[in-house]
Amino acid sequence: MKTLLLIIYYGLLQYLPMQPVPGYQVFYKLRYFAISQILKNCGKNVIVKNKCTFGNGNRLTVGHRSQLGQNSRLGGRIDIGDDVLMGPDVVMMATSHEISDIHTPINQQGSTVEQKITIGNDVWIGTRAIVLPGVNIGDHSVVAAGAVVTKSFPPYSIIGGVPAKLIKTRN
Repeated sequence: MKTLLLIIYYGLLQYLPMQPVPGYQVFYKLRYFAISQILKNCGKNVIVKNKCTFGNGNRLTVGHRSQLGQNSRLGGRIDIGDDVLMGPDVVMMATSHEISDIHTPINQQGSTVEQKITIGNDVWIGTRAIVLPGVNIGDHSVVAAGAVVTKSFPPYSIIGGVPAKLIKTRN
């Protein structure tokens, strides 16, 4: 059943339009039904915008009422909390390329060990943000559009830049 739903999701459902196209609520419900069966764990009322990819979903957990952004790419062990808002084109990758051997071409060195990404509850991740392996973003944080997050941040952080740094706290 899961394999069939993956085929249907990647072959059809991911291309269905979003709001404000008439009928968008039906398309959201169809995508939700598919991902609720595909993902490792999926909360209630999750919204998946179109063209969001997540591999086979075995290592992705999404909390209640969270939104996976349009054209977002999520790869590896990722835990996303409740009430997370994700803009378009967000990339989260829990692995990277190995680069330690200077005598072997990078494309022949394989991948690094996967490092889980954790996104807390009530987090807003802006358009085209990139979250790298091993990052933990604390509850109630905001990640600015275009940020490249290379390290973890505590709750209530507002972060941005390349590489991302603490801009201020939400208090």
